[in-house]
Amino acid sequence: MFGSRLPTIIVGEADRHDLLVLAMGGTGHSADAADDLLYELGRAKVVDDRLLPPFVVRMGSTVLATIDENEAQVIRLTYPGEASANAVSIFSPIGTALLGLRAGQTMRWTERNGKRRTVKVHSVSDQIST
Repeated sequence: MFGSRLPTIIVGEADRHDLLVLAMGGTGHSADAADDLLYELGRAKVVDDRLLPPFVVRMGSTVLATIDENEAQVIRLTYPGEASANAVSIFSPIGTALLGLRAGQTMRWTERNGKRRTVKVHSVSDQIST
């Protein structure tokens, strides 16, 4: 799914643990979505949660991002089934792509249908912007 020139990503220990359990559980997502998330978790630099910088996308983060060079939008990274404004599940391609990115980073990937996608992170916060 993801390209050969991938940005470095950082994930906190708690998110890594929770996401591994969720991906391995096999409930509420496809095997392909779980594989994509497991791949990203496998290549991530894992740090103590206290050392995770506030500008890194983690579960629950609110992100201002541009998708495929469209207008910037606010996106909140959530667990499956968590309803909120502008929520995207970690198991969606965009959710998996956002995990661990920092402001200024861009992630490119190819979806299973062959469509090339890009997301660029402009800012990250733990609060929902209105």
